[in-house]
Formats: sequence, C-alpha cells, structure tokens
Amino acid sequence: MDAGVPSEIVAAAVAAASERGQDVADVSLTVIATAAGISRSTLLRRIGNSRTALDDAVRATGVDPGGRPPVRERAIEATARLIAESGLASLTLDAVADAAQCSLPSLHLTFGGRDGLLTAVFERYSPLHDFQQLMAARSGEFVETVQGVHRALLTAFTREPRVLPALAADLFSRPDGPAGRMLRQNSPRLLASLSGWLTAAMDSGQIRRMPLPLLAQLLVAPVAFHALSRPVLAPVFGASFPSVDQACEIFADAFLRAVARDRPPEPKENDRGNP
Repeated sequence: MDAGVPSEIVAAAVAAASERGQDVADVSLTVIATAAGISRSTLLRRIGNSRTALDDAVRATGVDPGGRPPVRERAIEATARLIAESGLASLTLDAVADAAQCSLPSLHLTFGGRDGLLTAVFERYSPLHDFQQLMAARSGEFVETVQGVHRALLTAFTREPRVLPALAADLFSRPDGPAGRMLRQNSPRLLASLSGWLTAAMDSGQIRRMPLPLLAQLLVAPVAFHALSRPVLAPVFGASFPSVDQACEIFADAFLRAVARDRPPEPKENDRGNP
C-alpha cells in the first residue's frame, strides 16, 4: 500500500464502492470522505490531493479501483490472446495478471481460479451462445438451420484471436487437461441446444433415425476439421478455395444427403408396369 495514503481511507473507499456496486474510481471523493467520517478537504489532504494516489493504494491491496474496463473483461481478452499466441499449456494466472494489468487476488476473486477463467473464455469464444440463439430463432426450415449451425461453427473457429483451434490442440493432446474439463462441463449445454432440434427432425421424418451423438458428429465434425485446416489450405489453393458461404452450403448439402431418409428401392426394369 502507498505509505502516503492511510489504510482507513483505503478501507473506506473500498467499502463505499462495494456498498454501491461500483468501482472505486467511480465513487466520488465526497462519498468516500463521508464513509471515512471526515470532510472532503481533509480527505484530499490525506491522499496528497491526488486521486491517482488513492487508486494506487487501493490497487496495492489487491483490489482493482476501476476507471477502465472491468477486471473480468480485461482478463478474458488477455487470456484469449495468450492462448492464441502460446497455447493453453503455458498459460499461467501470473501471465494473465501481467497482460490484463490486474492483480492475482482480483483474478481469484473474479473467476475463482484458472478453470473458472478458462470457462469464461470458452463462453466468450465458443459457438455455444450462437447455437442457443439459432435454435431459439429457427424458422422451421431445416436446411437453413443446418447452414446456420455450420456458419456459427466456422465463424467461431476462425475468429481472432484464434482461441478454439488452440483449445482443440490441447484437447486432443491432453484429453484430461483443462480443455477437456471445459468441454465436459459445457457438453450438456452444447448438446441440449442441438438435441431437441435434431430429435424433432427425426420424429417428423425430415431425417432418418440414428444415435444422437453420431448425428451431432456428422453435423459438426467435417466443418470443424475444415475450419482447423482452412488457414493452412487457403494459401495453397488460392482463388479456387471456397469462401465461407460456399463451404457452409456444400457441407450442409453433404450433411442432408448423409442423413436423408432411405428412399424406397427403385423398381426393377422387368417390374415396371406390372400390377
């Protein structure tokens, strides 16, 4: 803590901010002075006439005074950049705190630890919410919904910073690692957003019946592989490489052909015309 700012002033500032649900930087000096039981002029004198000194003293206790994007937002964005640049295996909370310009205690307070932080990053950069919104707003046209799922998945995999490819790499190299834990934690929500729609399509006869896990894999796996390999293959094939929209249309058509209900066999030539 800054030796020039009394601890009771810092405590009063933190308490006033907590009571109002605000960052310390957003609480007026008049309110802080009242919380400390002193006048505003006395408060100014005790903090050296510098709001910056008060903020620095608050930060030294492990509390982010605010006045900039919240710790949660800064930490999620910093973690995403670090994962995309160096992978998940080398990620530490110390590195996140440095990149987000916050303290380790504030990370633990906000996320509860490394896994909580990674879950928040997954929520932000995975297609989970896109899938849920798509399922809630679907118009009933099965082919359009399939294309929407593919577009959301392809967008999530190619979004910068490229978090999902890094998580996929960690998942396949360490199935029991943090990426695997995130996937197992979020799988129920991910599958729930798709299973009701796919089950309804099977019940209505739009597609043939098959185990839901395999049906979901047929839906997402080819597009996920395409998304992972797209940055490598696009420069190789140049102008002939399909656009995102073209890829979504082609993969949707392939999926629909794969899951279409079995057609009755064509009649043999010598049976045509027979009663």
